[in-house]
Amino acid sequence: MSPDLATLLPLDVRAATLFLAALVGGLVRGFTGFGFAMVFVPVAAAAVGPAAAVGLIWVVDAPFSLWFGLRSAPRATWREVVPLLVGSTLLLPVGVWLLTRLDPDLTRWITAGAILLALAALVSGWRYRGVPSLPLSLATGGASGLASGFAALGGMPLAVFWLASQRASGAQVRDNLMAYFGLSTLVSGVVFTATGVLSGPRFAEALPLLLPYGLGLAAGSHGFRLASDRMFRTVAYAVILVAVCLALPLR
Repeated sequence: MSPDLATLLPLDVRAATLFLAALVGGLVRGFTGFGFAMVFVPVAAAAVGPAAAVGLIWVVDAPFSLWFGLRSAPRATWREVVPLLVGSTLLLPVGVWLLTRLDPDLTRWITAGAILLALAALVSGWRYRGVPSLPLSLATGGASGLASGFAALGGMPLAVFWLASQRASGAQVRDNLMAYFGLSTLVSGVVFTATGVLSGPRFAEALPLLLPYGLGLAAGSHGFRLASDRMFRTVAYAVILVAVCLALPLR
């Protein structure tokens, strides 16, 4: 659905669609520690355009990212999180620049292809051993920053990074992701404000979506506490597969 076609829909239909997307995205984010953008952004982008969707998702997610990041910080593996954050901060402005210049369909094809390759590597059983090297961590963080800037999908490279580790449990992956997003939210807020992606109208549009997103987060977090490590990874892989489908610019 293009933005022009989306504007022809009744306002109540668009509002209900965004409400449902926020609720489902919150469920995914609460359970896995990532994935809200993969559910929400394709819907929001169809309704308000890619740049506005990135700003909107920041406003909806920021209060929860900061809270969950604070709670997960004591359990996070900071020697892995900090290099990722550095790489992300360096390339986030490049991602925002691409957001305003690349053809949206081209961006979605590139995103879908990259996600599919990463999922194939994980499902094939590929794993890396030992402590992640500094270059690998910086490169992964950079990929996250790029993805955050032009598609709000910064969690995708990080999820692959930790899910491919033989050392990290599902709980550790989730804590690392939550701690990372708590800090990266502050950085992205500054960059988005400076580049005009984040503006006053985004805050007004986001307010009605805070409730369904918060309810979804709470339910997803409760489900995570009941899940085994194997179930966590299965659900995470499923989320990645869904992200591929949603990223494809088929219409």
